[in-house]
Amino acid sequence: MSVQKALCWWLFVIGLLSAQAVSAASKARSKSAPRGASTSTQLPLHWRPPGARSHEDGPSKTVFPEQRLNLRFNHQKHVIELGVPCLGCHGRAASSRRSSDSLLPSPTRCDACHGTDHRNLHRVSNDSRKVSQCGFCHLGYQASDGNRVRPNSFPPPNLRFDHQKHLARNIGCAQCHGRVAKLGLATRDQMPRMRGCFRCHQAPAASRGEAKGDCGTCHLSRRGSQLETRFETGKMLPPAWLHGADHGPDWIARHKQVAGANSQLCANCHSERYCVDCHDGRVRPRRIHPGDWLSMHPIAARQNSPNCTSCHRQQSFCLSCHQRAGVTLSGPHANFANRGRFHPPKRQWTDPPRGPRHHAWEAQRNINACVSCHVERDCVVCHGTAAVGGRGSSRIPGVGQGVSPHSVGFRGRCRKALRQNARPCLVCHTPSDPNLQLCR
Repeated sequence: MSVQKALCWWLFVIGLLSAQAVSAASKARSKSAPRGASTSTQLPLHWRPPGARSHEDGPSKTVFPEQRLNLRFNHQKHVIELGVPCLGCHGRAASSRRSSDSLLPSPTRCDACHGTDHRNLHRVSNDSRKVSQCGFCHLGYQASDGNRVRPNSFPPPNLRFDHQKHLARNIGCAQCHGRVAKLGLATRDQMPRMRGCFRCHQAPAASRGEAKGDCGTCHLSRRGSQLETRFETGKMLPPAWLHGADHGPDWIARHKQVAGANSQLCANCHSERYCVDCHDGRVRPRRIHPGDWLSMHPIAARQNSPNCTSCHRQQSFCLSCHQRAGVTLSGPHANFANRGRFHPPKRQWTDPPRGPRHHAWEAQRNINACVSCHVERDCVVCHGTAAVGGRGSSRIPGVGQGVSPHSVGFRGRCRKALRQNARPCLVCHTPSDPNLQLCR
């Protein structure tokens, strides 16, 4: 290779490395949020409002609708370099009581420094300086459009807020809006986050003062006590960090845990009638019970699933249906004539010796399945006190066949059983029964 070719080759390599270095430096500068950065992906986390998270895409789009900003502005230039305070431009915040109030500075506020005259917006005048030209602040301005500027859109938030009260309590702008003084154009990304609001509104009672923690303090409510959740911008839903109440794909399956732990949280948005639409039994939720559930439900009931008892009560819901269908000892036996045997044959189900299919083992394993068909008197037919306990026992007249329900060695445990719940004992024993007295 000639010296000339080698020199050209090394110049090419050096140029390529320099380009990569410049690109890397550019990316590093963008990550450090240079002046004028205004989107949440460019801002350092400590510049954003309190409660913001690094992975989020700004505040709620339902609560704070999207804006259209055709402006060029640099807060850092005005606040830090020129020393203009927040209220110097947003002076109406000091007396604002509603979130719908416009707190943007009046166009005439810019005239003194920019050499413009906005007193008549249809005939705005300016001098020859660059900072006086309409296009310096208004993006997309074209003189050929008849000296019109592109309109901006600042929809009011779907929220209650009183700037006057917060300022009166010496709450600085940065406590809600973050370090706006470091930014170029401030957008809706600098709107408050609910996590940040909770620093005051869910503080301990002694330090909370008048910062109430009720949802209706800040959120709009419809007639009654429920919150307004549907807006033109979408449906307002709770975030994942709020007691796990996010309404994600698994919400139907786990909403009962959240409602059971804090029903008042649900009552902020839902009335009792909303819950009854599914839970009164008149409308069967197909997502819970499929169309063939009547033929399939005995399997789930035999598995002793807590899912059944979380909605249904055996002695009211299950038993009444089984009685109407005749699938129960206490129902109309004629309806059961040709249905076949539900329990195993008598020699396995009730006769001694006890085998693996004996009803005693089934009752101990899953009493819920038994009480879905039987009432207590069905058990007493066999397990009454007749001939139980030997001489001196006190039986209830006309009750029982003398089949003891007690296992071997029960006498040593009867004191504890009686103390925990005496009602089952009194089904067969009178209060004066000597056998019962031995357990006291």
